[in-house]
Amino acid sequence: MRLRFGANLLHEWKLSVEGLIMSRTVLFPVLALFAFLIRLPQLGVRPMHTDEAINAYIVGRVMAGEAYHYDPHDRHGPALAAVTVPVVRLLGSRSFSDLTEVQLRLVPVIIGTATILLLWWGAGFLGFWTSLIAAAWFAFAPLPVYYNRYFIHETLFVAATLGLILSGLQLVKMNSFFFGALAGISAALMLACKETAVLHFIALGVAVLVVQRVRRENFFIIRVSSQNITVAATVFAGIIILLFTWFGQHWKGLGDLLQAGPQLIRRAGGEGHEKPAWYYAWVLGGSWADSVFLLLATLGIYWSFRAKETQYQKARLLLAIYALAISAIYCGIPYKTPWLALNLWLPLSIMAGVGIEQLLKLSPARSYRWTVCCGAVALAALVSKETMLRVFTAPSDVKNPYAYSHPVEDLFRLEPRIAEIVHDRHLETPRIAVITADPWPLPWYFRKYPNIGYWQPGNDSGTADFYITSQDAINNPVPRIEHCHSEFFGLRPEELVVLWIPERKDKTP
Repeated sequence: MRLRFGANLLHEWKLSVEGLIMSRTVLFPVLALFAFLIRLPQLGVRPMHTDEAINAYIVGRVMAGEAYHYDPHDRHGPALAAVTVPVVRLLGSRSFSDLTEVQLRLVPVIIGTATILLLWWGAGFLGFWTSLIAAAWFAFAPLPVYYNRYFIHETLFVAATLGLILSGLQLVKMNSFFFGALAGISAALMLACKETAVLHFIALGVAVLVVQRVRRENFFIIRVSSQNITVAATVFAGIIILLFTWFGQHWKGLGDLLQAGPQLIRRAGGEGHEKPAWYYAWVLGGSWADSVFLLLATLGIYWSFRAKETQYQKARLLLAIYALAISAIYCGIPYKTPWLALNLWLPLSIMAGVGIEQLLKLSPARSYRWTVCCGAVALAALVSKETMLRVFTAPSDVKNPYAYSHPVEDLFRLEPRIAEIVHDRHLETPRIAVITADPWPLPWYFRKYPNIGYWQPGNDSGTADFYITSQDAINNPVPRIEHCHSEFFGLRPEELVVLWIPERKDKTP
């Protein structure tokens, strides 16, 4: 009797655990937790990229009380700074010199984790398994893990894009004031991140028009009242005004935003970042695991067009067309960098989820499904290996396709070397002169030195305790370094900086 009671209790416990595991309430948060933990280690180990250092400097200026000044020529929008400042203040930083790599990179880590929770919301439109598989790609694949640890705008931009897509679908479904406002917030965050939001608005507009054409119904338009469209537009405009004027402190930012269009067109031409049309295929498909991902995404796009009508079909078709449209736009523009591939990863990961789900449905045979599951396990092992290699083992290696014009680890020696000499010579506030056309990311590494200046080549920096120049100063000496000895430090692959150290004044014969 006791044995039977125990067996029944064990059986009930087993069913409860299985039900808990299969519950949507558990799977997505657990996946998000794992994603967060994977992104946390070694946040301060990789050198700061130039773009990260510039973004950190902007955050430091805002923390010092300055209004954010939008620069349409060489910067992106204010959204990243607006999100980051409260976080780093909460973590104890009060100025640029207080900031650390870990604090800054924790912001995209949190946002990347939140993207997985947004896919939990997307399960109602795309299907549970499709959303779960897409969330798994985001959680563990090397590309999103790598750039979710990068202090640049892309992670926030992708999260806002997904927010716009899902809130738009929810608005169509419920015609709700709340989701109209949420769509306006998401669209505004996209534009306040990067001017390229316009390209995504165009791609989404094309997707809506094509879906309506294919399905022969205006299901996106007739279900949304003009009142809620007005709400979305009003909220969008209000947030844009707030952020680009930095809450009313810098009204010139709105005029600068209007200049972003011509600059966007010029930048699209390349500006030194020209790549062939197939570049993103190389970034996204550079390994066996990546190639399988692209194949699954291709199958997902095919099945999104060919599958029979279901409750998820329209949303999947919308994402498939959006994936094709935005990929065509990005591949057609000469300007390309690897982190932009994260924008393509969003719709393609969802399409890869559709692909795996449809593969499982091809045959009801248990042996077939076991084969697909075993293949998924093998793919997961390959993905884990690639993530470990690219994110943790060699994050700044020149062979890493994600490490674009990345500073090398030898740069870590420069500031400690100066600190060593400062201590040896008993210098209280050493004066450092940096003479180079592009000093970044050096201002980040010397943020704790108050008496440092930056000069363009050919300008006289005056007398300093240390000079830092680009390597061409060896052949074209800059003023003031004639009586200094030099030490070399790596900056980027095949690029050095030179530390010039004046002879000691108290040197005895």
